[in-house]
Amino acid sequence: MTASFSNLSLAEPLARAVAEMGYVSMTPIQAQAIPVVLTGQDVMGAAQTGTGKTAAFSLPLLQRLLKHENASTSPARHPVRALVLLPTRELADQVAQQIKLYAQHTNLRSAVVFGGIDMKPQTLELKKGVEVLVATPGRLLDHIEAKNAVLNQVEYVVLDEADRMLDIGFLPDLQRILSFLPKQRTTLLFSATFSPEIKRLAGSYLQNPVTIEVARPNETASTVEQRFYSAGDDNKRRAIHQVLKTRGLKQAFIFVNSKLGCARLARSLESEGLKTAALHGDKSQDERLKALEAFKKGEVDLLVCTDVAARGLDIKDVPAVFNFDVPFNAEDYVHRIGRTGRAGASGLAVTLVSSSDARLVVDIEKLLGKKIEVEALEFDEDQPRGRINTGRRAWGEDDRPERREPREPREQREPRESRGGFRPVPVSRDPFFDKPYEAPAEAAPVAWEASVGQPAARSGISANIKPRRKIAALFKAST
Repeated sequence: MTASFSNLSLAEPLARAVAEMGYVSMTPIQAQAIPVVLTGQDVMGAAQTGTGKTAAFSLPLLQRLLKHENASTSPARHPVRALVLLPTRELADQVAQQIKLYAQHTNLRSAVVFGGIDMKPQTLELKKGVEVLVATPGRLLDHIEAKNAVLNQVEYVVLDEADRMLDIGFLPDLQRILSFLPKQRTTLLFSATFSPEIKRLAGSYLQNPVTIEVARPNETASTVEQRFYSAGDDNKRRAIHQVLKTRGLKQAFIFVNSKLGCARLARSLESEGLKTAALHGDKSQDERLKALEAFKKGEVDLLVCTDVAARGLDIKDVPAVFNFDVPFNAEDYVHRIGRTGRAGASGLAVTLVSSSDARLVVDIEKLLGKKIEVEALEFDEDQPRGRINTGRRAWGEDDRPERREPREPREQREPRESRGGFRPVPVSRDPFFDKPYEAPAEAAPVAWEASVGQPAARSGISANIKPRRKIAALFKAST
């Protein structure tokens, strides 16, 4: 029997917000985690991505924080009591929006801080006082050092997508942040996977946690159809066009492995008539948020992105995900395809495999525990062929110039007339310079050799010393 939110006995403001958002039945992670968090115990939860982990920790935290609710305008009456840490800006912003919706009928304040934008607006919001602070580790440390955020009254800490935070090197930052928090607190760790590193982190900072696993680690959603197609690097864009056409897809995520490849692919698809936006780490935060918003509104058909968008982004009704590049890390495959088939909906995950990707496919097979069949993809004749990036415009095989015949040697070419019909006058050549060199019959002796052996002009002076020449004086010496 599926658990219902009406059975949770949530406070009236929270129950009203949940009803307005259309929540009726709980997902497995919500049904198991919410009652445990309400008791104040530490939790170590793992679930497939897209199964509602945000509500699983947000609703019970807000329920327990209602005892601190007040309408005072004094910042001192609104200290930070719950801290939620996430790995990426997009995920932090998304979770903060969800928490605001859950707490919209209460006096609990929430805020979000992340890098890539100016700190001043965030500082002003923190100075007003907030009960729930959502943050990325790097920017939170900036505010702590600037004394904008005081965490000595934190009662609850949530580490969401903890495995991703460890992957991108946030462990030292996490350790610094946790050192500022009270020892007596409730710590919740949520992750899509349970790696040995995650278990060590939990052993260091969680006290007798309740472990909740609603799916086998690294298991993909059963609602996602997974297809692997063989495609060379020159035909991958053509394969995307083919699948979009045959499946009648309107929107999709396209994942690549590098920032440069992301930007180039987005430009190429845009030139081929598809509404495309790029999302990668070199984009400013404003550009990244605008790209996501345009994709959510349907103004963009394809969102080309790196793994910065592979974790936690919740965009409803995305029908497909393309892996233009097979991910280097097999676990990232699970997160990428988790962007489709969310909340029980069906989805399609297409991975384009080139000849150099064999080892990466084997890694995915080991992770999923099943054999992967790489299929051949038949192309329609009207699909655009592989193109070559010339730096100015993309041109295909049909646009290549015809091969020219080798030119004759320069010496054998006839002089070419200029546009005005002028033909250059041939230069006459002196026949003297065409003759080979001939040495003279008898060479005259060199001057210094001729003087050798001659007697000295004056006795007592060497023959090699040139006598001083007599020069007429300009002025007579006075007598």
